[in-house]
Amino acid sequence: MLKGKNVLLCVTGSIAAYKIAELASRLVKLHCNVDVIMTKNATNFINPITFETLTGNKCIVDTFDRNFQFNVEHVSLAKKADCVMIAPASANIIGKIANGIADDMLTTTVMACKCKVMISPAMNTNMYDNPIVQDNIARLRRFGYEVIEPDSGYLACGDTGRGKMPSPESLLWYILKETAYEKDMKGIKLCVTAGPTREAIDPVRFISNNSTGKMGYAIARMAMLRGADVTLASGKVDVPPVPFVNIINVISAQDMYDAVTEEAKNSDIIIKAAAVADYTPLNVSDNKIKKKDGDMSIALKRTKDIIGTLGEHKKEGQFICGFSMETENVIANSKDKLIKKNMDMIVANNVKVAGAGFGTDTNVVTIITGEDNIELPMMSKEDVASKILDFIMAKRR
Repeated sequence: MLKGKNVLLCVTGSIAAYKIAELASRLVKLHCNVDVIMTKNATNFINPITFETLTGNKCIVDTFDRNFQFNVEHVSLAKKADCVMIAPASANIIGKIANGIADDMLTTTVMACKCKVMISPAMNTNMYDNPIVQDNIARLRRFGYEVIEPDSGYLACGDTGRGKMPSPESLLWYILKETAYEKDMKGIKLCVTAGPTREAIDPVRFISNNSTGKMGYAIARMAMLRGADVTLASGKVDVPPVPFVNIINVISAQDMYDAVTEEAKNSDIIIKAAAVADYTPLNVSDNKIKKKDGDMSIALKRTKDIIGTLGEHKKEGQFICGFSMETENVIANSKDKLIKKNMDMIVANNVKVAGAGFGTDTNVVTIITGEDNIELPMMSKEDVASKILDFIMAKRR
């Protein structure tokens, strides 16, 4: 995902410095080239050899170190970097950069950077809340630096409050968002649905399906990485939330209908990947239905047709993509839905095909429009999501 990308990690004197070793390792596993600069104070918390072992590159500490190739090192690192992350960022380094002080390798390099610079403060709560520190953070934001809000929690000093550096996984997402893909979807508002709905029978029982939400979440994730402004309407799933995405949690088909029809008013693209119930109980009991002798039947009624409503009220220039999960006559049934519900595209698959359907990390789909039937081989759901977005973007041009 990050092959050919160069990330510069800048580590300052904070107990959280040890966490950046994991971040460096994760980046390298994604085939990223990682350079590390440390302040001298940071070397009291973690040895530079750790980063050199993980990245395969010399860890720079001394501005006047003569043991590297002949060039102006702080300028060359700045030019090479696709993005810079200062983490953990101490109050001292924040103050220096905010006020134009460049007196060590880290600050001189940052001053020479034209790429995105992200700063993750990590310090005692009282230090973080100090008005001088807050003013310096505000200055950095005005100058175009991205300041990552610290987490709240138990700190190394024993206090509890703001000032905790986010996890390496969270920091990685900031880097991925900035560097992983070209921002060809920047400025586009995308609404995507994911997961199952639950239709209540009584307070303890419901009707649902086997959707895990993985396909919809993959679409939301890939669109976010490509710069789209994403809203994800999600049923109950056991999938990690997608960062930097507006998530609307829904339960029933009616909840999903309400959320999507409202979001559709301002959406450029709508991708309906959720498995929404077609039927819901006609009557919902206020109390648990007691077991009785013999069989029991539940009267059902149709839920509102979300994609049909969207197609009927489609705005000019809006692109609607649906999903069709079938067990027979996949292409014919999907084409009928495409035309009947006024969609621009439908993604069809057969749950009986190996590697497709619910619960898998892969999918096997056919992308169908009025003119095209494009069969894709089995691939990861992230790759399927990318193909779907590629096709939509090509059609919108």
